[in-house]
Amino acid sequence: MSRTKRLLDVIADVRSLADSLQAVADGLFTNDPVAGAGPAVLAAEPIAARLEKTPEIKLEDVRAVLANKSRMGHTAAVRELLTKYGAAKLSEIDPQKYPALLKDAELLG
Repeated sequence: MSRTKRLLDVIADVRSLADSLQAVADGLFTNDPVAGAGPAVLAAEPIAARLEKTPEIKLEDVRAVLANKSRMGHTAAVRELLTKYGAAKLSEIDPQKYPALLKDAELLG
């Protein structure tokens, strides 16, 4: 693998990580009474209700996981997963199927 390709892969992974961290930060703190006045107030929503909600999974998140699996030598299995979900490319898969796709990808190794 060329040095440029490796750097591009690292940049893509860092961007994905940054998006994930931003989503976590956004989910932790809401209802900031005064901007810049210290830590925001936690949402009044009960914990059980927050746990029942599934976080929105973005295309970039799924792409990062599948790219990592492919780099680990599971390229053929990743292609089979895409076919299982009725697509030749990841962008053709319905976003509502992302959680199931990620679960299947975890089983690859």
